[in-house]
Amino acid sequence: MDDAPPPTPPGETPMQKALRLKRAAQGAKGGPPSSGRLRDERAAAAASSSKSKPWMKK
Repeated sequence: MDDAPPPTPPGETPMQKALRLKRAAQGAKGGPPSSGRLRDERAAAAASSSKSKPWMKK
């Protein structure tokens, strides 16, 4: 298997090349990132910090 990058289209700037390669890498990675872990971390942080802020309670 050849690991060489695809040929650069004529007139492509370095920024356009970087964006093209980034999009190709993201497309090869798969679907959207899962936000389940992030949601759990936010809930845990909110729960733990609420105990140290008695003025936030009703």
